Amino acid sequence: VQLQASGGGLVQAGGSLRLSCAASGSGASINAMAWYRQAPGKQREWVAHITSGGSTNYADSMKGRFTISRDNAKNTVYLQMNNLKPEDTAVYYCHRPLGNYWGKGTLVTVSS
Repeated sequence: VQLQASGGGLVQAGGSLRLSCAASGSGASINAMAWYRQAPGKQREWVAHITSGGSTNYADSMKGRFTISRDNAKNTVYLQMNNLKPEDTAVYYCHRPLGNYWGKGTLVTVSS
C-alpha cells in the first residue's frame, strides 16, 4: 500500500487548506485512516482519525477547525483545515493503522 499526501503549502493565519491522501496498491481499499503532524523540533502528534464507516475523532486543539473525511470510491482521505494558526505549521502525514503504512508527508506553513 502506498499513501501519497498532497495539498500542503504556505497560508496566512486564518486561512484554509485541504490536504489529500490517496491510497494505492494492493489492499488499498476501505480502512480506517488517520492524520498526524510533526512540527519542527517536536514529536509527531495525532491530529484526526476516521473509521471505514466514517466515524471521526479529533485531537482537542483541532476540534472545530479541522475536518477529516473520505471518499471510498477514490481511496482518498481529506483533511480540511480552517482558521489556521502559526502553531499548525508542521509536516502532515497520513497513516493507515492496519499494516502501519505512512505517507511521506506534506508541509503546511502558516505565517502570522
